[in-house]
Amino acid sequence: MIQKMFYSYRPIGILRSPYTRRIDAPHQGTVVEGTESGEPALATLELAEWLDEQVIRDLNCFERVWLIFAFHLSEGWKSTVKPPRGGPKRGVLATRSPHRPNSIGLTAVELVVIEGRRLTLRAVDLLDGTPVLDIKPYVPYADAFPDARAGWIDELDAEQGLNSAPGPKKPRR
Repeated sequence: MIQKMFYSYRPIGILRSPYTRRIDAPHQGTVVEGTESGEPALATLELAEWLDEQVIRDLNCFERVWLIFAFHLSEGWKSTVKPPRGGPKRGVLATRSPHRPNSIGLTAVELVVIEGRRLTLRAVDLLDGTPVLDIKPYVPYADAFPDARAGWIDELDAEQGLNSAPGPKKPRR
């Protein structure tokens, strides 16, 4: 039964970001060491014309939002992947790899300002041209679990330092 289920979505907007190549973007929007500016990047999201501007009414009072998006440049996937922080291959669903069975992603970003149909966002880790499928408000009491276990990532934190993460990859020569 599940093999016959298919879904299609149309983007609510296209994200405009300073990152044009995967090697330029940080692995997480708030981990910016090694990026060109060393600062969390600003991006804009213009709502698609088919959406009524009322869809973002009352969103301006939230500090952060979740973006659900398509990894539009992903080219297939494998069951296991090598995480950027090192260690053995891991099951793809135990990682944040962009190469997934369904090429969708989720990221929490700072909502800087809304002007008309345009949202200015900070601390993005998405490439320019990323199709955004949905926005949901970040609600701290429901979305933050600081004491939650993080599996193999906790082991890496113990070895490499708490919350360590690689910066952008260096260009191949």
